[in-house]
Amino acid sequence: MSIQIYNTLTRKKEPFETLEPHKVKMYVCGPTVYNKAHIGHAMSALVFDIIRRYLEYRGYEVQFAMNFTDVDDKIINRANEMHVDPFRLAEGYIEDFKRNLADLNIKPATYNPRASQEIDQIIKMVQGLIDKGMAYPLDGDVYFRVRKDSQYGKLSGRQLDDMLVGVRKEADDRKEDPLDFALWKSAKPGEPSWPSPWGPGRPGWHIECSAMNYHYFGESIDIHGGGNDLIFPHHENEIAQSESFTGKPFARYWIHNGMLQLRGEKMSKSIGNIISIDEFLEHHSADSFRYLILNSAYRNPIIFSEEVLLQAEKGLERLRSAFQPANPSAAGAPQEVSEELRSQIEATREGFIASMDDDFNSAGALGQLFELVRMINIARDAGATDAELEPAQAMLRELTDVFGLLLNEPKADRNQAAADPFIQLLIDLRTELRKQKNWELSDKVRDRLAELGVVLEDSKDGTRWHWA
Repeated sequence: MSIQIYNTLTRKKEPFETLEPHKVKMYVCGPTVYNKAHIGHAMSALVFDIIRRYLEYRGYEVQFAMNFTDVDDKIINRANEMHVDPFRLAEGYIEDFKRNLADLNIKPATYNPRASQEIDQIIKMVQGLIDKGMAYPLDGDVYFRVRKDSQYGKLSGRQLDDMLVGVRKEADDRKEDPLDFALWKSAKPGEPSWPSPWGPGRPGWHIECSAMNYHYFGESIDIHGGGNDLIFPHHENEIAQSESFTGKPFARYWIHNGMLQLRGEKMSKSIGNIISIDEFLEHHSADSFRYLILNSAYRNPIIFSEEVLLQAEKGLERLRSAFQPANPSAAGAPQEVSEELRSQIEATREGFIASMDDDFNSAGALGQLFELVRMINIARDAGATDAELEPAQAMLRELTDVFGLLLNEPKADRNQAAADPFIQLLIDLRTELRKQKNWELSDKVRDRLAELGVVLEDSKDGTRWHWA
């Protein structure tokens, strides 16, 4: 069975067929760099990192581009407020975001184009649209003629007349039509600008992504991605510009992730509930956020809360438990257990692929991993040796690597590390109490340790423990 992808453009799942065999051209809209990146940016970056990793696992060579919008009203306004150069401001946030991506174990993009570095291509595309009659210059600005594109609205499903609702008439008096959008903006005092056939100015927001795609990938790409808040107007306008310019389909598949919500509320600067990536990583592991994404449907809204993160950490602990070595006294698992473990290895791989082939159903694939974890732990408790456990653990590592999970042990704080020898002493004492069948006192030791955050795991081969 081939990979099936939900295509926003057609509103259905479709078989994945690339423009070139075994090669994927994939473009994802990156941030406008006027402030520190937040966990909403991280969510989108993680979704497409997971998709990219899986496509590579399935044998595709992925060329991946994620842009930085470094010329924009928000950047200019913020730079003016801070009395700094807008390009210096943007450069600092770009470097911060790249560091954030590395901290989250997100693979570097093949290309990271920037609006300010694509001016020549942008001007060529704008002029080409003017030459085709799809755009017009006006007092140093250039606008796209929306009504000349008979397919405008095909991505979002919006009708042109409905789009007029809410458009302020006084703001659009100069344009031929209130729906027309800017491709090029004439220079204003104190703003960055570049020379052009229409006078000094800078690019509009939408044209930069069309120009970058054309520069790096040519007329058409396989996958265009981003948050579902970009479907209209940004991605709708990208399609209109690109297809009007080239006469070819822009992207075969449009993939959009849902929004991150904090305790059920959409993140918003106006209500002050934005969490930066740096703030998140001060208190939580990168794996916990990745697990949160993996355990959800990427197209749906994802709820972010401390409770959900706690569940993610518990899930990660379960995955890590499968990599524990055999018990010291292990003499080999019974034959039926060994056979069941071997059969589970291939069943897990097949189930993982089947889930991910179904529109990147990572939650279903994660469930397959836990079946393998369960069987590994059963086999270990049944006396499996390290040699018997190793093939299953290797498969688990292979598939968690596909997900980009590091599965590092949580960092113990200094107090916990210092307490480790005393914890072990209490566990040894409890073992003696159990041998003496002093169940009341041994249970009291167990319960008191649990209150301190120490988890005990008893088996016929002894007691293992770890911090909760």
